[in-house]
Amino acid sequence: MGRGWLLRLVIAFGCAQGAVSMARPAVSYRALSLGADERAVGVIAGVYALLPLFAAVPLGRRTDHGRCAPLLPLGVVLIAGGCALSGTAGSLGALAAWSGLMGLGHLCFVIGAQSIVARQSAPAEQDRNFGHFTIGASLGQLVGPLAAGALIGGDTGATSALALVVSAGVAAAAFTSLWRFEHHRSAGTPGAPTAAGKAGKAGKDGAATAGKAPVSRILRARGVPAGIFISLAVLSATDVLTAYLPVVGEHRGIAPAAVGVLLSLRAGATIACRLVMDPLIRLVGRRTLVVGTCLLAGALCAGLALPLPVWALGVTLTLLGFCLGVGQPLSMTTVVRAAPAGARSTALALRLTGNRLGQVVAPAAAGLVTGVAGVGAPFLTLGVLLVGAAGAAVRAG
Repeated sequence: MGRGWLLRLVIAFGCAQGAVSMARPAVSYRALSLGADERAVGVIAGVYALLPLFAAVPLGRRTDHGRCAPLLPLGVVLIAGGCALSGTAGSLGALAAWSGLMGLGHLCFVIGAQSIVARQSAPAEQDRNFGHFTIGASLGQLVGPLAAGALIGGDTGATSALALVVSAGVAAAAFTSLWRFEHHRSAGTPGAPTAAGKAGKAGKDGAATAGKAPVSRILRARGVPAGIFISLAVLSATDVLTAYLPVVGEHRGIAPAAVGVLLSLRAGATIACRLVMDPLIRLVGRRTLVVGTCLLAGALCAGLALPLPVWALGVTLTLLGFCLGVGQPLSMTTVVRAAPAGARSTALALRLTGNRLGQVVAPAAAGLVTGVAGVGAPFLTLGVLLVGAAGAAVRAG
């Protein structure tokens, strides 16, 4: 069937992620223009992940029993609506609510897309296909902040609203690629396991179905908790960087356009990492690669707490982006291979639940820490979290 479906999925994911990556810093600037302090920015950033925190597992169960593709257009509609409505919000409460709608749309899209990759990738293709799939996210994270920085100017209230409306249009562009994703390899039901679904733990796990595999059993499967925690740590670092670099810029006198360039440097380095993922795995091994990059990313995050000049921030964020590029795709493969057969979408949804938990707690905690210890303190906390992720990878084996 070729790999045209994967290319279209990468393009659609790039549009959806580009809209979100453009909207997230714009929401922070709009919140600041509406009178928010650092703590309020953290709370609003956390609300983005609040609805997805409760919706991920039910959506994963539904996907295990049926088709994945319908979640993609639903996600695009919710992302576009959340972006557009955030641009018209006149209060912090409304801004938080529409940010939550955007987050729910992103969750729908990602669960559907990840499940498609898991079902249609043979075991030997999983690392490569998940790595290429996440390039779509990195492309969006590269372009989105640049676009936001170019649009947001002196009048941050009006220009951030414009950036949010434009981001809604970027999300809608994903519709151009949303066609013919699912190709079934067997004559079973749409949710039947494919060659990819037979990877990893066979035997008694292979006998489980989505309806018979409770969440507790999935979480006890060796490798699943570590994959969830690694993903949580990496995404929390990315999320706090996106939400709080504008705050750092405000405190240190860095223009929004420069902040956009800094965020895009991180995303560009992540793309570079994922393009060379296969050779890196062959060179050092999966576990060594995850452990080493998490440790180095922790040290680099801690370094962001220092009052670095803009050029040094650029170098640090470039190296950090390369290190953070490893955790997401390899944690997807880890979870898919470790989960019981027939419950892989649910396992991926649990991983996303962990991601969203991190996105709720990390920005809110960052806001509290910033209010007490200054704008550099959240980056020290992220450094500790990433070192913990390295320890989880070592224990998982």
